[in-house]
This record gives sequence, structure tokens and C-alpha cells, in this order.
Amino acid sequence: MSPYYVITSYSSLLKNYLSLKTGDLILTRIPIREEIIPLLFDLQARGIISFPSFLSQILSASKVAQSMILRDFMPPFTYVISNQITLLQVMQTNLPYKKFITKKDRANCGLGIKLWRDLEEVFNHAGTPALEFPFVLQPFFEDWKDIRVILLSERYIEAYLRENKNNFRDNLFFGGKAIPYELSSEEIAFCRRVMERGAFPYAHIDLAYIEGKGPYLSEINLKGGIKGSKITAELYEDVLKEIEREFFENWKKQHHPFQIL
Repeated sequence: MSPYYVITSYSSLLKNYLSLKTGDLILTRIPIREEIIPLLFDLQARGIISFPSFLSQILSASKVAQSMILRDFMPPFTYVISNQITLLQVMQTNLPYKKFITKKDRANCGLGIKLWRDLEEVFNHAGTPALEFPFVLQPFFEDWKDIRVILLSERYIEAYLRENKNNFRDNLFFGGKAIPYELSSEEIAFCRRVMERGAFPYAHIDLAYIEGKGPYLSEINLKGGIKGSKITAELYEDVLKEIEREFFENWKKQHHPFQIL
């Protein structure tokens, strides 16, 4: 019997791609680019296992994918705009908001978020370099409460409120301030439901309350900045390694012999 393979780097994945078989393990993150997506479908169809999961890696890389797959958790009137036709369809729904924000698909730290006066302004720029398809469209909610949650499996959980009096972007990158926040049991349960749906073993989750209603999912990522949190960079990495080690130990119980590539 040939051993199960354990892939520990992207270069090793490319080198051994055609040799992988059901039960083999990819124990590394994959750079998610458009040309890589078909390979992920192929790997999953062939029964290859990934940690973190293929789905969580795709969702981490794409705000559009998040808004499509995790839509039930997100604020009302969240849309994925893939072309002018889908935008026109939204414009015809008589939304009860005037101002809107758009989110660039693969931008982080609030850099891809833009505020627009109305949908007509969005339409005039959609498809240009200023607003490339696809993008996420949401109303600009005036009463918005932003909470960052760091949830590392069952090993660590922390949350802080993000506020910025000088900018509608609450990201700390834009000068927002972090205020420690105690999560309720309901908020923790909500985060875990989101993670289960997206197959996240650990996550940075942005929760939102709109006019006191929520929580809603704003965004989710496997990793993110820890500025403003209590956890140190060293402890953060140690916890992630321990989560990975635990997964690997459980995988080994059902997959032996194995060979690390």
C-alpha cells in the first residue's frame, strides 16, 4: 500500500499535484488566485483533505464569495454586483436608503471600501477602473456598531469594539480605536454558526449591529491583524500551530502509513 502524502508547502503541492489521491492531506494555505480555483475543485473531487479547508481559504480571499455563500448571516440589502445588469436590477427594487458603500473584492484593511451619494453614482462608475466588477454593494448604515472577534477554535476568544469618530471606516488601519468588548453567549454561538457554515477552524470575524439589530456578519477571514487585541503575536502563532497539530494528530489516526512531502 502506498503511503498517504502530507503536503506542507505550495511548491510541494505543485510538484506532486498529479500524484495526490483520496485521503492525502494538504497542510498549508494555498494562494487563492483565479487560475487556482479549478485546481481546488479537482482536489476536493478527488477526496484530498485540506487544512484549513478549501472553502475557508476561498472565503478568506474573496468578499464576493463571502457575500454569496454567507449571505444569510449578513446585513439586509447586501448584494453581489457582477455586471451592469445586476446593478440595474438592484436599482429597480426601490431600496429605503440613499447612500451606499461598495467593497472591492480582494482589498483589506478598509482600503477597498468606497462611499457613494446614491445608486446612480454607483452606476456611473461601475465597470470602470474606479469600481471594477465584481463588487459588494450595501446601504450606508448610519447607525453601525462594529465588533472584531478573534476566535481560535476552542483555545482562545477575544473581542473588541472598533470606533472611529473621524471616518466611517472603523478599521484600526484608518485610525479607529479598540475598546475591549465582552461577547454574549448568543454572539459566540452566532460566530460559531458562521464558522461552521464556512468550514473555518479559526477566524477573525467582524460583527455588526445596525440600529441596535444584529448581530450580522460583516466579514470573516482566517487570519488578520491583531492590532488592538490583547493576544501577542507569539501566542497567536503558537495557538494556530497547536490547532493545526491537533488536526494532524487526528488525521494520522485514520491515515497511515504517511509521508511528508
